[in-house]
Amino acid sequence: MSLIASLTSPAGLRRVLAFDAISGTAIGAAHLGLTGLLAQWLGLSAPLLQTSGIAIFAFVVLAGWLALQAAPPRAALAALVVGNFAWAIGCLALAFGGAPGVTALGVTYLVFQAVTVLALAELQWMGLRRQRLALAV
Repeated sequence: MSLIASLTSPAGLRRVLAFDAISGTAIGAAHLGLTGLLAQWLGLSAPLLQTSGIAIFAFVVLAGWLALQAAPPRAALAALVVGNFAWAIGCLALAFGGAPGVTALGVTYLVFQAVTVLALAELQWMGLRRQRLALAV
């Protein structure tokens, strides 16, 4: 079985969702607990970091709940995928002109976050499609 097939299998999808929840918890906690330091290093505003930290926890709750389901509900999984794609687009928009004063470290941070979230969203999307195909058979 290929790595992609393994990660989009039902058990693999749950692992991807758990990783999404765990990594989101770390990033959200950093945004909320280290707001001043991150604002200085990244060139992002403190209110943006605080708001994004709170928003990330909504994703964490959804991803964590989905990770605990034997067969994640398709609508909830689709909502997470759409949210992750939107998050990645937002990060790229901020990195490349959407936030004045973003430092080079801030651009790197935002691009890394976008790439990571896009990879998670794609794996989740593939798992959702695989789940749909299994139901059709």
